[in-house]
Amino acid sequence: MSGLLGSILVNSMHAKTNESERMNRETSQHLFAQAKEVIPGGVNSPVRAFRAVGGDPVFIERGEGAWLIDADGNRYLDLIGSWGPLIMGHAHPRIISAVQAQLARGTTFGAPTALEVELAMEIVKAVPSIEKVRLVSSGTEATMSAIRVARGYTGRTKIVKFEGNYHGHADFLLAKAGSGVATLGLPECAGVPTAVTADTITLPFNDIVALRELFALHGESIACVIVEPVVGNMGCVPPISGFLEALREVTIASRSVLIFDEVMTGFRLSYGGAQARFGVTPDMTTLGKIVGGGMPLGAYGGKREIMDTVAPVGPVYQAGTLSGNPIAVTAGLAMLSLLREGGEALYARLDQVGTTLAENFRESARNANIPVVVNQYGSMLTVFFTEQDSVTDYTAAKSSDTQRFAQWFRALLDSGIYFPPSQFEAAFLSAILTDAEVVLLSETADRAFQSLKE
Repeated sequence: MSGLLGSILVNSMHAKTNESERMNRETSQHLFAQAKEVIPGGVNSPVRAFRAVGGDPVFIERGEGAWLIDADGNRYLDLIGSWGPLIMGHAHPRIISAVQAQLARGTTFGAPTALEVELAMEIVKAVPSIEKVRLVSSGTEATMSAIRVARGYTGRTKIVKFEGNYHGHADFLLAKAGSGVATLGLPECAGVPTAVTADTITLPFNDIVALRELFALHGESIACVIVEPVVGNMGCVPPISGFLEALREVTIASRSVLIFDEVMTGFRLSYGGAQARFGVTPDMTTLGKIVGGGMPLGAYGGKREIMDTVAPVGPVYQAGTLSGNPIAVTAGLAMLSLLREGGEALYARLDQVGTTLAENFRESARNANIPVVVNQYGSMLTVFFTEQDSVTDYTAAKSSDTQRFAQWFRALLDSGIYFPPSQFEAAFLSAILTDAEVVLLSETADRAFQSLKE
């Protein structure tokens, strides 16, 4: 970094450091105390509680572009983006305008609308595996429904998932799950009877040998395999060469349904999702996050013959009063329109920013003599504080020094960077990050690494 831009950024960063030393979070602390009296743990989703990183959570008042402003007026460069959906940043004017216009027409009808047909057509056009799609209200609902459909279609009961992959909190999917289960160090989830997970088989992610061995023995009894094509819920863990292709091969041979959980990766890694980027087409796909434009919306879809088993056409029942909600659909349509217009240049920019940040993080860690593995794929990345040479599965991810990660996280937070408050969650980059913000983030992370030596 050199020249006038470098001088301006360094000066602004010093100012931010001095400001962060006086950062006051009294309002957040007061709100958290109130919340704990009426909400379990004071939060409506466990990772938000900051249990894994220490301290009290920050309560957010509003978002502006790539930035968050908390209840005390502190500003943070946001590397979470509401856990993935805000690929165009907070409060994008076109999304806000579209939602406001729809609000004047009504919030929900419990009846079909032209909007949901339009969104369904856009999804079918974009995602290679989807010929028909059903809209729902969350990623959990999408994955739960997709597996029910796969079981109904095949007439089989056994399902296969992978260690560290998180597919929502349906009972039968919480076996060796990532995300908050990994963050909180829970061995299993209380309240889930053993019988419910009896037909859930869990394999190590990226283990092609174990995959082939399982299908050689039990392939004809397996209804489906569900996988995050790029994992985001034990941190960012991309597939090794040949893994997704092996999944496609064994499921075709056994006539099992291959489900890509693209709740995180759909419309993020490319407009057609991870399947378009890797060139591997599953039988079914689940979507969420970006497809809802920041509103609660999910979707599951796939081959016509599979989706025609869903009621009212077929015998597999799934329903939802708020499915295809016009507010969420409107936000999703506005988001997808922005991404279409951005085209390949937008995704190239996301890749470039992700690569730059990953390289800068690695260099900063080396300079501070802090052992890390930085995994990055497109606009998803994770800094694993581990002495492993690589992180390609759940076992390697769990070797991370979570206390050192927590120290690094707090150093970033106190310098105005809002990073995921868990070693086992991916960071998500937005397409609106400027070069100046990338430099600011890199330099702040560098100081955070240096602080770990003290």
